Amino acid sequence: MVKVQPFRLGVHCAAMKTPSSPRKEPLSFSYVITLRLAIPDKPGMFARIAEAIARTQASLGAVDLVSSEAGLKIRDVTVQTAGEDHEHKVLAAVKRISGVRVLSVSDRVFLMHLGGKISIANKRPVTTREALSMVYTPGVARVSMAIAEDRSKSHELTIRRNSVAVVSDGSAVLGLGNIGPEGAMPVMEGKAMLFKEFGDVDAFPICLATQDPEEIIKAVQWIAPTFGGINLEDIAAPGCFLVEEKLKETLEIPVMHDDQHGTAVVVLAALLNAARVVKKDLARLKVVLNGAGAAGIACLRILRKAGVREIIACDKLGAIYAGRKENMNPWKEWVAKHTNTSGFRGSVEKAVAGADVFLGLSGPGTFTARAIRRMARDPIVFALANPTPEVPPVEAHRYARIVATGRSDFPNQINNVLAFPGIFRGALDARAREINEAMKMAAARAIAAAIPPGHLNEEYIVPSVFDRRVVKAVASAVARAAVRTGVIRRKRSRDPAGL
Repeated sequence: MVKVQPFRLGVHCAAMKTPSSPRKEPLSFSYVITLRLAIPDKPGMFARIAEAIARTQASLGAVDLVSSEAGLKIRDVTVQTAGEDHEHKVLAAVKRISGVRVLSVSDRVFLMHLGGKISIANKRPVTTREALSMVYTPGVARVSMAIAEDRSKSHELTIRRNSVAVVSDGSAVLGLGNIGPEGAMPVMEGKAMLFKEFGDVDAFPICLATQDPEEIIKAVQWIAPTFGGINLEDIAAPGCFLVEEKLKETLEIPVMHDDQHGTAVVVLAALLNAARVVKKDLARLKVVLNGAGAAGIACLRILRKAGVREIIACDKLGAIYAGRKENMNPWKEWVAKHTNTSGFRGSVEKAVAGADVFLGLSGPGTFTARAIRRMARDPIVFALANPTPEVPPVEAHRYARIVATGRSDFPNQINNVLAFPGIFRGALDARAREINEAMKMAAARAIAAAIPPGHLNEEYIVPSVFDRRVVKAVASAVARAAVRTGVIRRKRSRDPAGL
């Protein structure tokens, strides 16, 4: 008889509790579990299991036979759920079936992360003495001396040519908050995977055991000779502003805090297309932002450069205005100076009266569908708090003409993966020293243009992240902008960006 030791990745079976009511959230590919069950070999037994799972409103997936012996079958049963509470409910329902034993429960997400998600592979085989002598001693010495005499050659003769460091201190990870560098590693690994998958950029996660901006700056300066670009990730405001500004001043390679600028680029792309759908001029839009953190302020900057004139930014105290004293910092002072020209004072729900666009970069439950009714004709709502938007998308759709979120299970997902692989791909191809505003603006317009005008509609204002044409278009536009603005080291004779 097959003996299987119970295990559970991420959730301990013994601690599971049965929720009192069914989950209302949609089923998610992020919450798929596999139950290894010992089932009596009797007619109708599996039907009872399937019925129990169905009663929990979960979705039964693959069913695999592991082994079959006299009177007993071992099966792996895969179930899609809506979250951990829902998983507990499924497990409890199956455990209540007389004669059925749960041998183990595995979580597909945790299994995918076992041992990490990325690895290093050689580009050249080392199978002969001849190859060894060229990739290492003595041949490598000639290359090292050539670089020592002209350091710029490191961008041609080392991995710098196609490499990016994904740097984080773990202080502001996704919707999880300050979980530290170890907790941030799976996210940074995932970011590295996206760089490679979509932009063919070799990226490596660098999670630092400090949250002091000055120490982060020094650490990145020390490792910079290894990389062709620096992608800052999940560093909390206001420290992220200090880190990015100083690194951009001191390094001669592209530096970008993706939480700020990747978000801003895709938001602008989505707004360009949303304005076309509702037939409104960008310069005449009234935009209300909720959430004056790193991403929010970056969005304000790029929207202003794109021509949006009327913007009111709000934080947890309401509108930010010139002269406000509470909960301010130098970056909010900039916001107060350059937005809210009417001097409005009040809550975000009052600020949206007559507004064309609500842009949420805050947290769940900070906006209501009722407030959308006070907005202008054909309101546009970007509720981007993740994983729970500022206002439930289903409710927002009752009053808004266009709704976008950061989630993949609703139309119009505002996802940074549309921006950062192409931005860095273009910057590396052009041998750019930096990523400037013109390059980010070019990226936004390239993303927007990926959808032909005749295909635009309320539920299709941003292209799919799996549309491979997007990265190529963004990279090409970014590289051209780098050349146009004079931030390239030198023009290559045969550049993959077509320069």
